[in-house]
Amino acid sequence: MKNNISSLYIHIPFCHGICTYCDFTKSIYQKVKADEYLISLKKEMDSYNINKKLKTVYIGGGTPTSLDDEQFSFLLSLVDPYIKEVEEYTIEANPESLTLTKLEMMKKHGVNRLSIGVESTNDKILKEIHRLHNFEDVKKVYSLARSVGFDNISFDLILGLPNVSNEMLLNDIKNIISLNPDHLSCYSLTVHPNTVMGKKGIVPPSDDEMREKYDLVNKILEDNGYIHYEVSNWCKKDKYSRHNLTYWKDEEYYGVGLGASGFVKNIRYMNTDKLSDYNAAKYRIDEEKVDVYDDFEFLMLNLRTFFGVDYEEYKRRFGVSFIEKYMPAIKYHKYENYFIFSDKSVHLTYDG
Repeated sequence: MKNNISSLYIHIPFCHGICTYCDFTKSIYQKVKADEYLISLKKEMDSYNINKKLKTVYIGGGTPTSLDDEQFSFLLSLVDPYIKEVEEYTIEANPESLTLTKLEMMKKHGVNRLSIGVESTNDKILKEIHRLHNFEDVKKVYSLARSVGFDNISFDLILGLPNVSNEMLLNDIKNIISLNPDHLSCYSLTVHPNTVMGKKGIVPPSDDEMREKYDLVNKILEDNGYIHYEVSNWCKKDKYSRHNLTYWKDEEYYGVGLGASGFVKNIRYMNTDKLSDYNAAKYRIDEEKVDVYDDFEFLMLNLRTFFGVDYEEYKRRFGVSFIEKYMPAIKYHKYENYFIFSDKSVHLTYDG
């Protein structure tokens, strides 16, 4: 049976510090723990018949660059057998642990995209949320990455952090634009109970306040040539995240590592977030077989993007016409102004 899965996500849970907002599966870096984990990661990868001709690879965390050089080299070597035809190979990095040595390693192993956790350009705010870098560090590693030859660099920014006014947010965006990254992800703050912010009772901005922040961000980014191609993502021409489009198009992908999720053979799964269980090869803690006739995930994910729902793909997957199934309800609820219809697809307006 032909293996058509073309995307792989790998989770590295280690960090040198824990940010106040972070709810991802993570652990403070320790060399021995990381050594054990990488051996377990190899075993999980070997348990899948991973396609040797992947199109996208994404290594996230945690902080993959928190690994020492030897461990980082080992991680990259694990991926080598699968990247013969890779189009996009992304690694997440934090400024304080992104070194020239690691950048050169990545280039040698075919990595062609970086995602750098900036989160804010205000040093006072960065300290408050327990980030280990300042904006000067961001500028230095960005320049270093460009000098090594990386021509596809993404920044992350968090909207709605405590004590950040709209004026400060605009300054963040201006600072980021001055560096000219190829891609920017702006995520609204979510406060989870088990985080430092959650335990302190921090309340995120209301939906209306967050909408105001998104409007500010969107206007200045679009005025400076960035395309708003997904709810939380903007990019220069053709620099959208091809790997993340795997998720947004509701396509299958391998997910390996502590706390990772995946979608393989019509089964969505979640891996354990307990390191001891993972190291004992007890990987999955949850599985759900997807109903081939349930279009909710497909619609919800595809409509996040400016590509929208492709009529032919919808009919191929669900056997019915999107227009015939949903247009009566769209008209009944007077939702037409939230959609843009073409001959081949439908996508949402900005208000939509």
